[in-house]
Amino acid sequence: MNVPHYLIAGLVLSIVAGCDSGSSVDNNRADAQDKSTVETQDNKTDKKAATIHPEIWPKQDSPFAHDAKLEQRVTTILGKMSLEEKVGQVIQADIASVTPKEVQEYHLGSILNGGNSAPGGDNRTTPAAWVALADEFWRASTDTTDGHNGIPALWGTDAVHGHNNIVGATIFPHNIGLGAAHDPDLMHEIGKVTAKELLVTGLDWTFAPTIAVVRDDRWGRTYESYSEDPAIVREYAGYLVEGIQGKLSDDTFLNDDHLIATAKHFIGDGGTVGGRDQGDNISSEEELRDIQGAGYPVAISSGVQAVMASFNSWHGRKMHGYKELLSDVLVDQMGFGGFVVGDWNGHGQVEGCSNVSCAASFNNGLDMFMAPDSWKELYANTLAQVKSGEIPMQRLDQAVSRILRVKIRAGLFEAGLPSKRKHAGRYQLLGAPEHRAVARKAVRQSLVLIKNEKQILPLSPKMNILVAGDGADNIGKQTGGWTLSWQGTGNSKEHFPNSMSIFDGIKEQVDAAGGKAVLSEKGEYKSKPDVAIVVFGENPYAEFQGDRPHVDFQSEDGLNLLRKFKAENIPTVAIFLSGRAMWMNPEINASDAFVAAWLPGSEGGGIADVILRKASGDIQYDFHGKLSFSWPKTGIQTAVNVGDADYDPLFAYGYGLKYSDKTSVKALSEDPQLGDRAQSQGKNFLKAGEPVSPWRLVMRDSGGTVQITNSKAVSAAGALTMTALDHKAQEDTRLFAFSGDAILTIEGEPIDISRESNGDMAMEIQYQVVGDAVADTVLSIGCGEDCLGSMNITEGLKAKRGQGWQETRLKLSCFADKGTDMTKVSSPVIFKVSGNMQLQISSINIVSNQGDASCAL
Repeated sequence: MNVPHYLIAGLVLSIVAGCDSGSSVDNNRADAQDKSTVETQDNKTDKKAATIHPEIWPKQDSPFAHDAKLEQRVTTILGKMSLEEKVGQVIQADIASVTPKEVQEYHLGSILNGGNSAPGGDNRTTPAAWVALADEFWRASTDTTDGHNGIPALWGTDAVHGHNNIVGATIFPHNIGLGAAHDPDLMHEIGKVTAKELLVTGLDWTFAPTIAVVRDDRWGRTYESYSEDPAIVREYAGYLVEGIQGKLSDDTFLNDDHLIATAKHFIGDGGTVGGRDQGDNISSEEELRDIQGAGYPVAISSGVQAVMASFNSWHGRKMHGYKELLSDVLVDQMGFGGFVVGDWNGHGQVEGCSNVSCAASFNNGLDMFMAPDSWKELYANTLAQVKSGEIPMQRLDQAVSRILRVKIRAGLFEAGLPSKRKHAGRYQLLGAPEHRAVARKAVRQSLVLIKNEKQILPLSPKMNILVAGDGADNIGKQTGGWTLSWQGTGNSKEHFPNSMSIFDGIKEQVDAAGGKAVLSEKGEYKSKPDVAIVVFGENPYAEFQGDRPHVDFQSEDGLNLLRKFKAENIPTVAIFLSGRAMWMNPEINASDAFVAAWLPGSEGGGIADVILRKASGDIQYDFHGKLSFSWPKTGIQTAVNVGDADYDPLFAYGYGLKYSDKTSVKALSEDPQLGDRAQSQGKNFLKAGEPVSPWRLVMRDSGGTVQITNSKAVSAAGALTMTALDHKAQEDTRLFAFSGDAILTIEGEPIDISRESNGDMAMEIQYQVVGDAVADTVLSIGCGEDCLGSMNITEGLKAKRGQGWQETRLKLSCFADKGTDMTKVSSPVIFKVSGNMQLQISSINIVSNQGDASCAL
C-alpha cells in the first residue's frame, strides 16, 4: 500500500475505469498456458448457467430480537443524514490512500489497513503510532462542524492469527494448525486474546475468522482454512466469533473486551477450480451449501456482525454481484443481521463494473465497498448513481441502516477517543505472558507426528543436540504470511520482541537440563551430536503469490541436511513448516522422526514442549494433533478430501501418531509422479508482481545491489524505485521507475531450459509502459559471467507506451541465438535501462508459443 494518489489515478484507474475487470484476462491467459503444460483437465471452467434456490439453504431467524429502541435510534440518525453522508457510510478506504481530513470531508463510514498499510507507511512501527492514528481518524469522523452528524468510522484490520500487524503482538498458529488441534474451546480463547490485543491499539473490527473449506491445496490461502472437512469449520465458527465478539447470551457481547468479527469469504473461495485464487467454483449448489457454506449458519447464530463477500465466482458469476447469495440466502434465509462488506476492490470484478463504479454490486447486496485506493472516484460515481436513480434510495438507506445498527451494537457512538478506551495503550497486553501461554498451547496441540521410528521422540534434553535448517532460528518463517506485512516477507527476529524461535525454545530447555543445544543452519559441527533436529519448509507467502502448480515441495535444503546426517549415522528429527500438506516422501524417508508443525506463530517453544522430555525423563506433552487435511500420495494429488469416492491419500484425514504408537512408516516412493507438471516448476519467474520461489528480484545501480523483499524498494544510488500497485488484485503488479542507469534482474540457481528453447517455447511478459518517457532498454537472459544473450527492446516499448496492459511472447531461441547458454540460466530476466522510464510488470513466465511469439517486443 502507501501508493501516492497521483500514481493510483494515473496508472491504475485510467486502465480499469469502464472495463469489465471480471473478464478474467489473467485467468484466461493462465488457462491457455495450463493447457500446454500441466492442468489441461482440472482447469476447465463450467460457464453454464447455474441457479440458486434459496429455499434449500438453512432457514433460521436472526439471533437478534427486535429492539425498538435501537431501531428508533437508527431511524433518527438516518433521518438527519444528508445524501453525501449516506454515500460516505458505505465506502471503506485504506489508510495508505486516505487522510483523516478526507474521512471527515467525505463522511467515510470505515477505514482499513491492508496487509502492507500501516501508520506512517511503516509496517513495523510502534503500537503507539497505531493508537495515535486511530485517534486522528476518530476525531475526523466524529467532527460535527459544518453540520456534519459526526458518525464514527470503523477501523477494520486483518487480524487473522492474532493481531498480526503489530510488532510485539501474540501471533497464533495459522488456521491449518488450529484445525489439527481439534479443540473448539481453544478457538474461543484465541478469539478473546486477539480481540483484547486489537483493543490495545484502538481498533474496532477484525476481518476474521476465515471459514473457507479448502478442497485443493494448490490454493495459496490453504493455511487460512481449518480443514478440508466442513465439520471442523462448522464446529469452530461459533467459538471463534464468540471469542472475538463475546456471547449474545450474556453481557459480554461487544462489551469493552470484545469487538466486531467477520465471517469470510462468502462463498466458495475454498472450492475454486485448480485451487486458483479468485477463481471459479463450479460445484453443485448442494456442495456449495454443505461444504463451503458449512460455517455460516453457526457464525450468524452466534451474532457475527460482518460477512465479507468473496472474490471468487460461482459458475462464472462473481460473488460481489450475486444477489441470490448475498441477499436472498445470506440475509433472508440465514437471518444474517449485520452488514456485507466487500473485499479489496472486489466489486470491480463484477460484470459491467470497474473499481471506481459498480452500482450492480451495491444493488445486489453489498452494503459496504472495500475501495482501498479507488474510494474517491467510487464515492463520486455512487453519489451520482443514487441521484440518477440507478441506485434506489431505498437500497442506500437499507445499507446505511445495517452499518449504523452494527456501530450502535458495538457501542461505537459512546466509545469515545480510541486512546481513552479500557485497553487502549496498555501495551503490556501485547504478547502478555498469559496470551503467549494460550499461543504456546495452540502450538503444542497443533503438531502432528507423521513418523517416529524406534520411538526416537521424545528426546532427552540432556543430549548433545544439533539444530539445523533455515527455519530453526527464523521467527519470520515460522509465522508465515499475513505477519507484519501482507506476504510475511522482510521480517527478522528483531521484529518479534515477545516471541521465541524454535531453536530458542529447544535451547532454553536443554540448557536447563544440563544438555547442549547448538545452532548451525547449514548443519556444521565440531563434535558429533547425539541427534540432529532439522527445521525447514515453505517460505512466507499469502494469497495469489502462494498458488502452486502442484504440491511437491521440491526444495532440497532440508533434504540435503537430512541425508547428510543419515550418512554420518546421526539420528534425525524433521520439523516441517508449511501452509499445507505437501508431498515430502524423500524427506520422510531420510528422517527418523517427522513432525508437521504447520506455521506455529510466535511461540516456537511449544515445539520443544512436545519433542523434549523433562529433565527427569518423563514425557512433558504427548502429540495431540491429527491431520485436518489429507496428506498427498503424489505431487499431483492436490484435491484429496475425506469422503471422496476415490479417496487414497498417503496419510489419511485424522492421522497422527502418539508416543505410545509403534507404527512404522515404510520406505516411500520418491517419484512425485508430476509428469508434465515438472516442466512448470522453476519456469515461472514473476507472478502477481512477486518473484516466484526460489527466484529473487534484484536491483543494481552505481551504488551497488539491493534485493527486493518488500512492497517498496529503492536501489542503492536511487536510480530505480519499485512500488507495489493493484491491477486485478491487491498489489499484484510492480511499478519500476528508472531515473538513470540501472539494472533490474531476476536471479537464482542455474536451471536448464534448453529443452524449452529447442521446443520453441517463449518468455511471456505481462506489462505496461506508463509516463511520458521510454529509455534505452536491453532485455537479456543471463547464464553467468560473460554469458549473455540480449535484445534491444527500446523501440518496442516506445510503440506500447500509453497503450495499457500488454502481453508479449519472446522466443527463447532468440536469446540462445544471441549467446545465452540455455543449460545454465541463472538470470532468466535482465532489464538494463539507461534513462527515465516507468515500467509496470505483472508476470513473467515461460509458456508455449501460441504462434505469436517472435524475436521483437
